[in-house]
Amino acid sequence: MPSHEKVIDHEIVLAAMADAIQKAARSRYGSESNIRADINSKTGEIRLQRLLEVVEVAEDYSTQIPLELARDRNPDAILGDFIADPLPPMDFGRIAAQSAKQVIVQKVREAEA
Repeated sequence: MPSHEKVIDHEIVLAAMADAIQKAARSRYGSESNIRADINSKTGEIRLQRLLEVVEVAEDYSTQIPLELARDRNPDAILGDFIADPLPPMDFGRIAAQSAKQVIVQKVREAEA
């Protein structure tokens, strides 16, 4: 179901795929995690990142990073910023792949309407 056959903007399809991948990644890395998936539209390469909020003292290391550690990565980091923590590529299991497919199909249907 290529986007040009359905007359759907290529960017809508990529956004739907990224959304589906993010949801699958949250099920693997924790639903509380702020996960971002970036898809290279030319190569199809997928990069996953966990966004960590810069705080004075971290209470939840799956969503926060202390200012002191954030400045080790980015000397200009300030409270309230987000630091991108790269995640390894993930293998989609059958259930995650099925869930991702459902999200993509739904987004494509919405784009067609």
